[in-house]
Amino acid sequence: MKGDRVLVSAHRCNDRERLVRALDLGVDRIEFDLQHEDGAVVVAHDPGATELISYREVLALIAGRAGIHLDLKFATPDHRLEQEAVAAAVAAVGADQVVVTGGRPAMLAAVRRWAEAEGHDLRIGLSVGRGLGGLPWRRRLEILREDLSPWNRLAEAGADVLVPHWALALAALARGARRRGVPVLVWTVDSPRALRFWLRPGRIWMVTTNRPEDALAVRAGTADGAAAARLRP
Repeated sequence: MKGDRVLVSAHRCNDRERLVRALDLGVDRIEFDLQHEDGAVVVAHDPGATELISYREVLALIAGRAGIHLDLKFATPDHRLEQEAVAAAVAAVGADQVVVTGGRPAMLAAVRRWAEAEGHDLRIGLSVGRGLGGLPWRRRLEILREDLSPWNRLAEAGADVLVPHWALALAALARGARRRGVPVLVWTVDSPRALRFWLRPGRIWMVTTNRPEDALAVRAGTADGAAAARLRP
C-alpha cells in the first residue's frame, strides 16, 4: 500500500553469527534456507552443504525477536517434510510472521493446502529468477520469457507474494504485480542505490539483503558515520 514501510529481511542467515547479528540489528524477517538430507531438513543453501546450525536452534533464537522468511530449496514426493518444516516455523513465531518462499509451484501448492487445512493465513511466495550460466542462448531466452510472465505459475502455486530477482522486478515484474495487487519481495538488494530505490515507502512489500544494517539505516533515514560512507555511490 502506498506509503507503507518496506520490510527488511536479512538474507541467508544460515549460521549462528549472521543470525544473531541480524537479530541484534532488529530486522523484520530472518531469511534462511532449508535443504533435505537423509530424511530430515537441514539449514543449508546448497545440497550436501555442511549444516552450521540446526533448524531447532534457528527457531529458538528467532522466536519473539523477528519474523521468519523460510526459503525451501527442496521438494519431496509427498511434501510432508516441507509441511512439517513450515508447521515448526508457524509454531515458533505465528503464521502472520512467516513467509514461505520457493521456486517449485507444486511444493508451494502443497504448503498452501496444509495452511488452509490448519486455518493459517500464511504468506507464500513464488521465487522468480534462475541461473542461466552455461545454458544455450535459446534456452536462456525461453527461461527469461517464462520468468517475465510468472502469473500462471503464481496461481498454480497458490502463492500470494511474488519473489523476483531485483533485475526482473526492475524490468517489469514489480509494475505487473502492483497492477494485480500482488505483494512483492525483491531479492537480493545490496547496493546503496538499489537499497534507496526499493526501500522507498510503498514501493514493494519487502526486500531481502546481505546488508541489513545499511538497509535499516536507509529506511530510517539515519545513515551516518561508517554506514553513510558505505552508502555513498
